[in-house]
Formats: sequence, structure tokens, C-alpha cells
Amino acid sequence: MTILLSPGKVILNDLADVYWNGTAARLDPANDAAIKKGAARIAEISVGNEPVYGVNTGFGKLASIKIPSSDVTTLQRNLILSHCCGIGAPLPENIVRLIMTLKLVSLGRGASGVRLELVRLIEAMLEKGVVPLIPEKGSVGASGDLAPLAHMAAVMMGEGEAFYHGERMSGKSALEKAGLDPVVLAAKEGLALINGTQTSTALALAGLFRAWRALCNALVTGALSTDAAMGSTAPFHPDIHTLRGHYGQIATARTLRLLLEGSAIRNSHTQNDERVQDPYCIRCQPQVDGACLDLLLAAAATLQTEANAVTDNPLVLSDDSVISGGNFHAEPVAFAADQIAIAICEIGAIAQRRIALLVDPALSYGLPAFLAAKPGLNSGLMIAEVTSAALMSENKQMAHPASVDSTPTSANQEDHVSMACHGARRLLAMSDNLFAILGIEALAGAQGVTFRAPLKTSPLLEKVIARIHDAVPVLEVDRYMADDLAAMSHMIAQGKILGALPADAVPVLEVGR
Repeated sequence: MTILLSPGKVILNDLADVYWNGTAARLDPANDAAIKKGAARIAEISVGNEPVYGVNTGFGKLASIKIPSSDVTTLQRNLILSHCCGIGAPLPENIVRLIMTLKLVSLGRGASGVRLELVRLIEAMLEKGVVPLIPEKGSVGASGDLAPLAHMAAVMMGEGEAFYHGERMSGKSALEKAGLDPVVLAAKEGLALINGTQTSTALALAGLFRAWRALCNALVTGALSTDAAMGSTAPFHPDIHTLRGHYGQIATARTLRLLLEGSAIRNSHTQNDERVQDPYCIRCQPQVDGACLDLLLAAAATLQTEANAVTDNPLVLSDDSVISGGNFHAEPVAFAADQIAIAICEIGAIAQRRIALLVDPALSYGLPAFLAAKPGLNSGLMIAEVTSAALMSENKQMAHPASVDSTPTSANQEDHVSMACHGARRLLAMSDNLFAILGIEALAGAQGVTFRAPLKTSPLLEKVIARIHDAVPVLEVDRYMADDLAAMSHMIAQGKILGALPADAVPVLEVGR
């Protein structure tokens, strides 16, 4: 399957398909005419005498130096090679494929002035499994993600390194194995390839997709914890949330009600329960997770706009003028990444408090200490809870906004930068931590519900527990726990618990709600 991209109209579902499933993408041929028109205008300028930034001038602080037309192709090649300055481990292949897809969308608007040949090469690389090796570090998120995108462009020239069907090799070899020819960059094409926000945006989108999956899982694990602790569903009453009016709060309360509907555990304590109110980690789930949902939707709107944007420089405008601006500055992406980081942090923070509640016999309303069948002889989930606290604290440290930082670069020509790239990249580690926290909560919630036998939880949650216990058996005596935690983290990350539920049981990530 290949996704047909219409630049300006690409939606998050398409990009999520690229990220989660590795789906290839190509541009709608209806955009070919605009691409050709922009390329023709740049070709015209490249042989003229008028200096136009990046077409026949140097770059950055060297923009005042005019380049002869005979050196235009050398200028673009030198630009790419000199900017391949990335450091660190390679970015995951699914993120690099997302970067390439976003670059296709941007070039497809026709304002970048590249030839159709470049677009076709990116499409072919996606189709045939040529994935450039892009080191994870080196961008400050302004003047584009220069270093990481240069590593992508280098492979298109037959330089650098790439993965071909998972095997690491030279960029030249990868193209050869795929039956593709390297491109010789024409005027402005190197600049168009690297002067954009696609690396930051792809990382932020990956963080968004992972955070949304975690949020949906958190509603399920939160419902499990609520029933395990014999919590009340009264705070999820729809009228409470309608009176406040926030979409996320209304949506998450609806999901919690649906998940807990028909629980015999809940029905057993609707009367004569001496507890007047549950702790906030149970009672305020819609207010906290709902606020996180709204925050993620706000970030999603920004990122969907950015995914469709032209972010290189200079741009070929509708009147055929070629103007320098600053669309390469990734401040919107940096803000979105910071929003996602805050949401990830808070989803984990309230989930960790639910874990702490379930293992504490003073709070769990009759559950054994640390959910051990024989506390004392067995420690149960004692240290699993400690691990969740460590992960929660680590995420708090990483949630500090990256966008408030800046440092001047390129001899003070680029004197304010966004830090979007590493601000977005940290979302991968933060979401890994969150998946693990929620995996521990799933174990604790399922274990707690088993102690309520012969009472049963809701039919939907029974299906969830069955899926959990297929992967990780009930904890009857202490055992080596690391494998259990890893298995549950994997289940959360892969959406396998959500697979036990109807498709409409959890909120849908969609801009414009």
C-alpha cells in the first residue's frame, strides 16, 4: 500500500500510518505542474546576474559572496557534504521514513524550486527501502534541521550511509542495490533539501503518536485501578464534565464510564461505603487526563499545519518572485514538543499515584500489601512501584521546556534558535518511560482485581485482564520481575491492550474536533 499525498491537505492519520506501519508515500501527480514551474524559475535565476540567496550566493554569514553560474552545482554539493555534521546514534528507521515523507509534502507545494527528479528519487527510496542513516544530534531547530537533513540529502547524492532493508551500508551501495541512480543537485536543490523543519516535525509527530497511544492506555489502566481499589464511578457522571465544558474531560470521562460499565465490583459498594471520596488520582482522572488530551490535540493541530508547510528558504512565490524569509525557524514545533512533554509527564504522574495507592494497604480498601498473596514472605509489586516512581521523576526532569533556550550560531547570523529538534527527540525516551509506568499499572490493576474474586470487573475490563494474563501470569509468589515489566511495557507501546476493546472505546486523534 502507498499513501497518495496532497500537499496542504495531508492529515495525521496518513502520517501515523507511515510511522507505525512503514507505509510508503508518493505525491499526487496533480502537483507536478507546480513543481516544474518553481524549478524553471530557479533555473532561470541561476544563469542570471542578479544575486539570489542560496541560488547563486554563499550561505548564512557567507550570503554576500556571489557564486558564478559555472559553480552552482558544486555549491550545492559542497553545502550538503559540509553540513553532514550529525553526532550520535542513528534515528530509528520509521522516523527517517517520516522525515522523507514530510520533505515530499513540503517540496510538493512547488515553492522550493526543485526538479521533479528529486521528488521521484525520494518516492523511490521510500518504496524500495532505502533509508538514510541520520545521526540523532546536531540540529538547533533554526535555519532548518541542517545537519540531519544533510545526511538524508547525502544519500540521494550517493554519499553518506544508509540502511537497505535493515542492512547498514554506504549510501552509494544502497542506491545501487535498489536500482536507483544518485542525483546531481542543481541550483538551490541542496538548500531546499536541508533548509526545513522536517526532522524536528517528524520527531514531534512520533512523540505525539506515542503520547496519544499512552493516553488511551492510561484510561484503560486507570479504569482497572479504579475497580481494583473499589473506587467510585460517580465522579465520572457526564453532567459534571458537561458543566465544565472541556472536550478532553468530557471524552475521557465517557471512556472511563464505558470501561467500567457492568462491573460487579463497582455495584457491590454503591451502598454503605464509609469512604466519602476517592483520592484525586482516581476521582480526578477526567480532569487530568482530559487536560492532557486537550493539550495533545493543540499540539496535533500545530504539527498537522507544519507537516503541510513549506519551510525552506528562499521561496518561489505565486508572482514568480523569489524571496528570503524565515519559515525554517521551528518555534511552532518546539512549542508543540514542549506541550507533548508536559502531557506525557502528567499522564505518568497521576498513573504512578494510582500504582502507589494499590500497593498501600492503608489506601487500597482491603487489598494485601504490595498486592502480594502472602505479604512478608513475598514482596509482590513493592519494587515495581519504586521503578514507576523513578521513571515518573525522570520524566519530570525531561519535561522542562526546551523552547525557552536559545544560543546564537553561524557567527551571530542565526542569533535566535528554537531547540525544537532535541526538544522533540526527548519525547521518545519520555514515552518509553510512560509505557513502562502504564505497564506496571496494568499489572497492578489486574492483580488487584483478582483479589476481589468472586466479584468480577466489567466485561470490557475482563477482556483486558485476559490479554494481560496471557502475556504475564497472575503473581502468586515472588518471581523474576524484569521480564514481566518489559512484556507489559511492550504491550502498552504496541497497543495490544487497546486491541481487546471496541475501536470506539477510546478517543481518536483528529484535528478539528
